[in-house]
Amino acid sequence: MDFTVLHEALALKSYDQIADICDTLMLQVASEGVSFHEEWPYAVHLLGHIYSNDINSARFLWKKIPLTVKESQPEVSAVWKIGQRLWMKEYSGVHEAIREFNWSPQILGLVAAFKERYTKRMFELLLSAYSTISIQDTALFLGMNEDDAANYALQQGWTLDPASPMLTVKKQAVATEQKLDPSKLQRLTEYVFHLEH
Repeated sequence: MDFTVLHEALALKSYDQIADICDTLMLQVASEGVSFHEEWPYAVHLLGHIYSNDINSARFLWKKIPLTVKESQPEVSAVWKIGQRLWMKEYSGVHEAIREFNWSPQILGLVAAFKERYTKRMFELLLSAYSTISIQDTALFLGMNEDDAANYALQQGWTLDPASPMLTVKKQAVATEQKLDPSKLQRLTEYVFHLEH
């Protein structure tokens, strides 16, 4: 079985392409009627979906993985543990699932890239949901110890209240593109026309 395209994508850190590459390869081998389950890179495939934030596809793939593979390849189950935490919205559990497994060299880069992406996503969630938040809660969401979480937040322009362990969230200035509603344009045109006559 030729996994050259997949290995190249991993080497080039083209992680957004991993799930699509694996899906395509799986369709090819399945259509050829080849038995592929024992050598299929399920851990990479699952994590590819998780990296792309496609938890539904990850769940569907997990259900198709033979029990023998789940039992003989602990890394596959370890990846799915990340998927389960995401599915259940156990935000701090995602970080725990990442930390508690000794990842193989083949998947380590993808796991690290996902962790970084997930931390950024959680930080954006905090930005949109909070005006103030405790350092302890920030640390839980970001999967860091309290000192690292406070430093991370301070680097993003947040402020720390020295009297309490609370961080004040610095909202990002959002550049919104003004789109003129056609009906408003019509009313404005009619209004101007009325004024002129």
